[in-house]
Amino acid sequence: MSEEKVDWYLDFIDLKRQPAKDEIQLLFKATPAPGYSIEEAAGRIASESSVGTWTTLSTVTQDTLNRMAKVYKIAGDLVYVTYPLELFELGSIPQLFSSVFGNIYGMKAVARLRVLDIRFPREYIKSFKGPQFGHKGAKEILKIKENRPIIATVPKPKLSPSAEAHAKIGYEIWLGGEDLLKDDENLTSQPFIKFEDRVREVFKYRDKAEKETGERKSALINVTSETEEMKRRAKLVKDYGGEFIMIDFLTAGWAATQTMREVAEELGLALYAHRAFHAAFTKLPDHGATMLSIAKVARLAGVDFLHIGTAGIGKMEGTKSDVIRIKEEITLDKVPQEDIYFEQDWAGIKPIMPVSSGGLHPGILPPLLDALGADIAIQVGGGVLGHPMGPRAGAKAVRDAIDAWNKKIPLQEYAEKSKELKAALEKWGTQSYA
Repeated sequence: MSEEKVDWYLDFIDLKRQPAKDEIQLLFKATPAPGYSIEEAAGRIASESSVGTWTTLSTVTQDTLNRMAKVYKIAGDLVYVTYPLELFELGSIPQLFSSVFGNIYGMKAVARLRVLDIRFPREYIKSFKGPQFGHKGAKEILKIKENRPIIATVPKPKLSPSAEAHAKIGYEIWLGGEDLLKDDENLTSQPFIKFEDRVREVFKYRDKAEKETGERKSALINVTSETEEMKRRAKLVKDYGGEFIMIDFLTAGWAATQTMREVAEELGLALYAHRAFHAAFTKLPDHGATMLSIAKVARLAGVDFLHIGTAGIGKMEGTKSDVIRIKEEITLDKVPQEDIYFEQDWAGIKPIMPVSSGGLHPGILPPLLDALGADIAIQVGGGVLGHPMGPRAGAKAVRDAIDAWNKKIPLQEYAEKSKELKAALEKWGTQSYA
């Protein structure tokens, strides 16, 4: 008498399978737990993220078998899985995450697991609106016609002592040449800087700065809160004359982000996504998920701006090649297959404006712009507010560094006619890629 089959995990492996164009594909990096092979771990990943469970069932139908995810390639610790599209609810990012970023992390057979990349088919992409404005639209809002990035500054310390103090920093950096005053990720509506007070003061000083400079100015107002409160805050921003709202999209959640994408469109506001919390699952090289995979989902969700890193310089982690790959993924219409990563046709949805931030200052900007180009937004906080001559001079030093890059003039040479840039370089120096 033959032994009855108990589990069916290995049935989810078919190394002869060729993924169909209308399927979702994922690339995992898997470290099996002691006592398990990579094949056993891979089968469990595909099973748990699709239609399987820990044992064979009497309730399985042919329809269920047709919906099984399949491991179609194993290369060392890399596991490629393809999923029939009907496993997914169109237009729902929470359901996507519950499936392919869900229970699989908790399985005993997997010691470490990391989502490296995800590929979406055309029908799935078309079920989302994607960004409302895209990177070109973001510059059009601010009437930026020259070849330069959008420039933003966050007041430092991270939480201004009052709404007026916050707005006055905005006034100074706007007069120095910056485009946007940006709230930090933890600034929402604290007792000493209430949301509506901040919005009122910011746009009062914004209007004053516009009259004095003749340039379009605005602010990235953080509306992050409970979803109904975010809606109310977004309406306040619109009522006071704002053009942008900011959301900490990972702490607010994908459902709230999708909701705020709709609210932003109703109000005609651009949606800026801060990635606070991402490093909790993107930082470890063998566990969690890459920022690349998160960025691709954010493009579906429809944010207009997204933090991507500083390409290996500044204070944040992220290699130059990784950050450039993320930029390509959120800005190109078609991304070619490269190395282990999937090709991706974005089926016509708009690109996201990439945001580079974290330890930036004027001496870093030329190599950063060489790497990422001018169609980005840069966020310079301490590198403006730490300027020896004050915030206005810090903002001017940033504009002068960008001007030097555009004119292909070395910073030290350009600084001879810009005391603001010269002071910045004396404090922070310059930096280039190794």
